[in-house]
This record gives sequence, C-alpha cells and structure tokens, in this order.
Amino acid sequence: MDRTQKEGLVASLHQTFKDASIVVVTHYSGLTVAEMGVLRNKMREAGANFKVTKNRLTRRALEGTQYEGLSGMFTGPTAIAYSEDPVAAAKAAVSFSKENKKLIVLGGAVGDEQLDTIRVKALAALPSLDDLRAKIISMLQTPATRIVSVLQTPAGQVARVLGAYGQKCQEGA
Repeated sequence: MDRTQKEGLVASLHQTFKDASIVVVTHYSGLTVAEMGVLRNKMREAGANFKVTKNRLTRRALEGTQYEGLSGMFTGPTAIAYSEDPVAAAKAAVSFSKENKKLIVLGGAVGDEQLDTIRVKALAALPSLDDLRAKIISMLQTPATRIVSVLQTPAGQVARVLGAYGQKCQEGA
C-alpha cells in the first residue's frame, strides 16, 4: 500500500468515525473467510458495518474524533463494528461472539463515552430504536382505545335505559 492509499484510508476511516453513533472494537483472531462473510452479513442485516483495520492507520484516523479514547484498544488483530443506530453494532457483535468464540469484543464507545466489554454487552441487551418506537406507539394507542370503550359503555347503557323507559311509557299510555 503506497502513501496516497494510506492517506485515503485514513481519511475514509476518519469520516466513518465522525458519522458513527457507536464503535465496537473487536479481536477476530482465527476467524475463517467464510466466518467473516457470515459476520459481515449479520452486521448488514442489523444495520451495522464491520471492517478489519490496520492499527497504526486507525489510531491516526481516530485523532480529532469523539472516539479518540479508543486508540489504546488497537493492538493485535482488530476490527471495528460501527453503525448510526446506537445499539445495532453492539447487538450484532455480541450476538456473533456468543456463537463464535473467535470474535472477542474488547470494548467500544457511544459518542465520547467509552464502554468496556460488560457495558457493550449491556447495551446489546437493549431493544433497538425501532423496537422502542413501536413500544411507545402501542403505549400511546392503548390508553386511547380504553378511554373510547369506557366512554361508549355508559352511553350505551343510558341509551338502553332511555329506550326501556320510552317503551314503558308507550305501553302505559
């Protein structure tokens, strides 16, 4: 790789770090090409990306970004998982690491807050942004349907009482 290619790679990674909501740092030692393909597919399905990185170039790309504190994690065979959704990359990486022990989650960061392995796993246990939105919408709709049914029930009862009273009056007259 010549100097211009390295500069292009550093600029590309720098932009990736600027755009990402979360970065998860992993070790991938021993993963086969086929396993890496499966991992990348799972990342794509979750809305995340997975990239094998060159440590020295990645540390240079981290400079001036909110993830600069992660530079100490880039030793050995490292790769990053990143996404705009603050949960997607963590969820996909942790899920794959449970299935395949060759992928080790080292840590990560959400914004300028660094996360150790335990906190990345806790973040992965959270529901995704779409799941949370769906729950909020259902919670907002449920009380409205209950209110409508509560309001309709007395009105129906009043109508039946008035109908019965009217029928009784007609019979008596």
